[in-house]
Amino acid sequence: MAAIAHVLAGVPETAETAYLRQLKWQVDRVVAQNRVTAADLREAHSWLRRIAACLRYPPDGAPAAPALSSAQVQQEMEALQQTFAPDLKRQPAQRALHGAWQRTWRAYGPDLLHCYDIPGLPPDNLRLEALFGGLRRHQRRISGRQSTRELRDFGQFQVLFGTASEEELLAQIRQVPLAVYQEHRQRLEEAETPQRFLRRLHRDPLRTVRGLIDQHAARRAELAAASGLPPP
Repeated sequence: MAAIAHVLAGVPETAETAYLRQLKWQVDRVVAQNRVTAADLREAHSWLRRIAACLRYPPDGAPAAPALSSAQVQQEMEALQQTFAPDLKRQPAQRALHGAWQRTWRAYGPDLLHCYDIPGLPPDNLRLEALFGGLRRHQRRISGRQSTRELRDFGQFQVLFGTASEEELLAQIRQVPLAVYQEHRQRLEEAETPQRFLRRLHRDPLRTVRGLIDQHAARRAELAAASGLPPP
């Protein structure tokens, strides 16, 4: 929101931008109301990154140091926990992180450290979950049903597939007319446009809002040129 307010601050004060200046007032009000909450979230995120650094997560692909062991990681994690003492009454984000961190470490801490003692053992199962997540989405598309219980018994057989030749695979693909494919591809692009915009706004609000303001200014210049008026 602060990035959006920064971009809106540069909007010129003209009759055509009255609603943008009204939007700027509302954004400034929201930023002022949530400044303390944002600081709390920023500090909680900083501690979350320190936890990930203590666990050496995510792995960078390089082999772990020979001296690194589960006992060393456990000792570092417990020492880090001792230094985390947020104000549980006035910092709700850090309070939630503190509670979840303590509960998870007490319940599952020793089970999370085997990857430091067993060579080749990944620290998570995200790749496996992503694989079967894709299988579940594919199953829903081809069957039209929400339930994917069949994957428990037959999911592993959908991982690999084969054809007699590349010509056979190409013939199956060519059964769909190019015009039909392009039409459905365009529909998919249009359906995904709002989500892509929200994703860009979430990841880089400064550049996204600045692009919208630039498009708005260019459109105003086009309308002014078409009506014979001087550009704004």
